[in-house]
Order: sequence, then structure tokens, then C-alpha cells
Amino acid sequence: MADERVPESGRTPKGVSRRGFLKGMGGTVLTTAALGPAAASAAAQQAGGAGSKSLSGPTEIQLKINGKTRKVTVEPRTTLLATLRDKLQLTGSKEVCDRGTCGACTVLVDGRSQLACMTLAVDLRGREITTVEGLSKGDELSPLQEEFVAKDALMCGFCTCGFVMSAEALLRENPKPSPEEIRKGVAGNLCRCGTYPRVFEAIESAAKRRER
Repeated sequence: MADERVPESGRTPKGVSRRGFLKGMGGTVLTTAALGPAAASAAAQQAGGAGSKSLSGPTEIQLKINGKTRKVTVEPRTTLLATLRDKLQLTGSKEVCDRGTCGACTVLVDGRSQLACMTLAVDLRGREITTVEGLSKGDELSPLQEEFVAKDALMCGFCTCGFVMSAEALLRENPKPSPEEIRKGVAGNLCRCGTYPRVFEAIESAAKRRER
């Protein structure tokens, strides 16, 4: 068995002395005793630069979704995907893998693609969230959505909204993507029906429409 004794110098291999360690622990105990647990916790947060109040239990928050501010009560652990689907009836974002591997729940946050199943709703206060419902105007589809229909770039439909949102993020950042850039732009989205060639065609056609 390896010898785990502290060297004769009184210092651990990482350079922290035994005396310094004990002094630090003593200071922490004294601080807690003097201030009380609550005050000590607040002091520790301030020292660490936390600055944000922790949340516990159901909490009402405001989210800006598709240009509108929505009030919703959620647990701090509630994902954005659960909030959209279960609380706000925005069901375009699909729950498929629920572990961040398929891309079916993709939304835009401040214009960039993000997985709703891997994002806590409380972390998006003050951010601009766009779901697939926010791309259309009433019954009028966006050009990108129209191209997905025209090119028959969908089968079962579970992955389609995620592809649309990833493609939207791509075209906002790169209005004239090459075929290779299109493939990379939606690489995080899986289609179990194998509709990839038509998805790529739809995105390329939508990009050309935006040039006009």
C-alpha cells in the first residue's frame, strides 16, 4: 500500500501545509458559529461572487417566447422542453430522446440553436426564445417551412421541427451555406426515417429564396 503519511515538512504533495489547512477549517467553524448558518451562507456566496438567489419550490418566472412575455410557474429543475409542452402548449418542440442526442427539441435562444430538453427554464429569464411556432405568421408558413413541405422533407414528422430550427439558426448565421456547411449545420439532428437528402435540398432551396 502506498505511504499516505504527510511528509516531515508538514506539507501535502500539493503544497498545502497541515497547519494552514487546520487554521482554515477553524476559521470556517468560527465564522459559522458567529454569524449563524444563514448569514454564513450569504457571506460565502458573496465571497464566491455567486450573487444570485437560489430558487426552491414552484416559482413564477417570465419567459420571452416568440416575441411575447409569458408567465409560468415551474420548479427550478423543470426543463424548457417540459415548460413549453406541458405549461404553455407549444408542442412543436418534440420530446424524443430527452437526453440531448437527437435534436428534436431544438429551439433558438438569442438566435442560436439550443436543446430544450437540456436547458432549465429558470436559466432563460431575460433571453429571447423562439420555437417553431414563432417562425410562421398565423397560417402563413415561413419560406424555410414552405421548402420543407415542397421538398417533402418529412416522414413521421417527429424530427422535422428540430431540423427546421437548426436550419433557421444556420441560415441566420450563414445565409449562403455550402452543401457541406448545411450538413454540418444540422449534424446534431437525427432522422430515423432517413429523409436527409430532402432535408438538405429544402435548406438549400430556402437559402436561395432568401437571396432574392
